[in-house]
Amino acid sequence: MRRIALAALLVLPAMLWAQPNAVLLVAKPGMADPNFRETVVLVTQTPDASTVGVILNRPTSRKHETSGEPVREGGPVMREVLVALFRAEHEPASSFQLLQGVYLSMHPDNIDGLLAPPARDRRLFAGFAGWGPGQLQGELARDAWFVLPANMDLLFRNDTRSLWRELVNKASGV
Repeated sequence: MRRIALAALLVLPAMLWAQPNAVLLVAKPGMADPNFRETVVLVTQTPDASTVGVILNRPTSRKHETSGEPVREGGPVMREVLVALFRAEHEPASSFQLLQGVYLSMHPDNIDGLLAPPARDRRLFAGFAGWGPGQLQGELARDAWFVLPANMDLLFRNDTRSLWRELVNKASGV
């Protein structure tokens, strides 16, 4: 088990910078941090080497004030900031490409443009997850996360209630 965690430490930076530029972190059962207990976090590395992401499986009852779209809990950092995960044909300014045609942005112009009809594949999040230098590597060394590839079906899944358990089972080989 320790070897797997050490291998993940070596592979994660390469996985984040390769195309696609995203992975899923799946909290291992028993994670102590309540911010991430039983979560699936879509993670990317920004051009300045910051590691950021959004929690995919924490719906809330909150709605966007003008569009009425659901706003999910994205993470413990800057919960007052709206973050969008969306599909687009071309990369908008002030966004990060995660997969082919999939982007993450917290820039208000991008979000306002996304909310205009017609409806597209998009998700809104309040806040985001972030890690300081070496922090995520330390968590991986402590064997706190499974690391899985991100894919389109999981990112835009409507019902995420069973997502964490499904991915834990997949990562565990169950």
